[in-house]
Amino acid sequence: MARHSFDIAVLGGGPGGYVAAIRAAQLGMKACVVEREHLGGICLNWGCIPTKALLRTSEINHLLGNLDSFGFAAESVAFDLEKIVKRSRDVAGRLSAGVSHLLGKNEVAVVEGHGRLEGPGKLSVERNGTPVEEIEAPHIVLATGARARTLPGLEPDGERIWTYREAMVPPEMPSSLLVIGSGAIGIEFASFYRDLGAEVTVVEVLDRILPVEDEEISSMAQKTFEKQGIEIQTDATVSALDPNGAGVTATIEAGGESHRIEVDRAILAVGIVGNVEDIGLEGTAVEVDRGHVVVNSRNETGETGIYAIGDLVGPPWLAHKASHEGVICVERIAGMETRPLDVSAIPGCTYCRPQIASVGLTEAAAKEAGHDVRVGRFPYLANGKAIALGDDEGMIKTIFDASTGALLGAHMIGAEVTELIQGFAIARTLETTEAELMETVFPHPTLSETMHESVLDAYGRALHF
Repeated sequence: MARHSFDIAVLGGGPGGYVAAIRAAQLGMKACVVEREHLGGICLNWGCIPTKALLRTSEINHLLGNLDSFGFAAESVAFDLEKIVKRSRDVAGRLSAGVSHLLGKNEVAVVEGHGRLEGPGKLSVERNGTPVEEIEAPHIVLATGARARTLPGLEPDGERIWTYREAMVPPEMPSSLLVIGSGAIGIEFASFYRDLGAEVTVVEVLDRILPVEDEEISSMAQKTFEKQGIEIQTDATVSALDPNGAGVTATIEAGGESHRIEVDRAILAVGIVGNVEDIGLEGTAVEVDRGHVVVNSRNETGETGIYAIGDLVGPPWLAHKASHEGVICVERIAGMETRPLDVSAIPGCTYCRPQIASVGLTEAAAKEAGHDVRVGRFPYLANGKAIALGDDEGMIKTIFDASTGALLGAHMIGAEVTELIQGFAIARTLETTEAELMETVFPHPTLSETMHESVLDAYGRALHF
């Protein structure tokens, strides 16, 4: 069995792990990544990237179905599901190869296999159940990510009851679909399949969809999705899924009553659980709470020399949070001064149609925190670029502290808001006030003007609505 020594070893090659290793190499450390499946992790191979390729396809299908409004006519427009899935997989494959190139460019060693802690400063790696390598490193970063959560009685079978993996590579287009859970993953799949023609039902146990978003945005999103033909049931639970010859019979409980629906397929989108099993945590001081590793503000676990980042630890469970966390963790190991990660400054994005994005506090959370707030809103229907695009459904909402002018939160629904949100994320990082945002010149005609107008509206100065 081969033995190698490194300054730092990263267990997991996802967006947190490979970025941490690259940053370590930039800082002069001898670094390695241990990866058992695909470089780029779930995000690049089975999540963030390939789903966006799918959603781009469904957006095009929606556009092709509405060509008349743009002055075009076309006959016999159809899609090839096999080609749609292949394009998504090709995109993922291209970027996974890119990660491999980046690691090589930065002289980060890549060790293929399943890694496991084997005492202080040691990792063992096995392939096909056979130990092949032993790694020694004084600093070990756990970045093993997470997987889809399942619920008792609703276990996926890979054929009729899907997780996100099966939902991304459907062998055929279902005519009807049940999505259990209305977070970002569930809503994105609901949007994708609906825009490709499936009848979609979304069931959410809470009283509104997209529960982490501002309530006003959630409400607008639900109305828009329902107008598109998506059936949404909130305050409801799926108590049973019974596969049958043709599809799935789902039992739904709501308001003290029970009813059943028949669908071709069901997708479980009820959250994630960290990959904490079989990585050697037994006998260490690493604490696991509700399926995730507990760390302090320095990403240190209870075991000296062992750190954890990304989906393996606390929320928000986002790829960009994992990457940033990996950089901060490594820089602290290197003895650099770093700013603590402010999770309230991490933007969240949902790539449904229309898109949804947010950063900071919701209006309810801001009030609960004791802020006297000023709230601004501006609709897409009053924006020239949105009208020209033929995509004028949406809204920008901004929340300020009334006494200081601090931007507490920004919440968006509409075309390309996942690109716009970074403007407000930068503003929060720079501690920008309402005065500075109002004094900023926004180009015309752009969707970004809605951001400016929303800020102006919070102070009674909106010009175009």
